[in-house]
Formats: sequence, C-alpha cells, structure tokens
Amino acid sequence: MTNRKETLRGVLAVSMVIVGVLHFSVPTPFVKIVPAVLPAPLALVYISGFFEVLGGIGLLIPGVSRAAAWGLILLYIAVFPANINMAVNQIKLEGIPDSPILPWARLPLQAVLIAWAWWYTRPSDKARQASIINE
Repeated sequence: MTNRKETLRGVLAVSMVIVGVLHFSVPTPFVKIVPAVLPAPLALVYISGFFEVLGGIGLLIPGVSRAAAWGLILLYIAVFPANINMAVNQIKLEGIPDSPILPWARLPLQAVLIAWAWWYTRPSDKARQASIINE
C-alpha cells in the first residue's frame, strides 16, 4: 500500500503543479468560470494557481507535506464555487468538449480530490515518503 500511496502522492503533486502553472500561462479559462460576485477574477486565478503550485511542491517535502495536504483541501473547497458556476451557467471553455453533463460531472471530482489530499494528512513513513528532498 505504501508504494501505491507514495506513487499517487507524486501524481497528485505533479498534477497540482501543472494545473497551477496553467493558471499563470493560460488564465483566461479560469477567469471565465470565477463567479461574477467575486472581485478581481484574474487576481483570484493567480492566487489559486500560486497555492496549487505551493501545495503540489509541499506534498513532496516531508516536513510540510501534511500541512500542504490540508492546504490543498482548503483550496479545493475555495475553488468549488467556480466549478458550480461553470455547471449552473453552462460556461463553455475552449478545448473542453461541449457537453451539458461534463461540468456537472466535475462537481463530484472535487470530493475525490479532497479525499485524495486527506489521505496525506495522516502521518507517513518518512523513510518511504515520496520526496524531492532528503531529510
């Protein structure tokens, strides 16, 4: 189980870094789904991107990985309104198939991401933990 858990830690970490970088390199789709009631959509996209990168990297640093996992959980909760906005208002994004079901299918994915990050809030065997540094 530990090897699979640590492989999946790496998958989540790399995924978060990639998505976070996309917030900076291609912010328009992310800005488009920010609910209109929130101020400064571009700034919010950059802030969430920053914390996605930080959380992804943090998952791979044993001394802060548990805090990073909790931070990612909070981030997934914070960005959930954008996913709801996308589904409710049927916001179409370039490069994503035009399906009325797809935005709604994304909503439960947030629970999966929360559960995945929560898995790393538990103590890990630091000798076996996927890491980018040696402690």
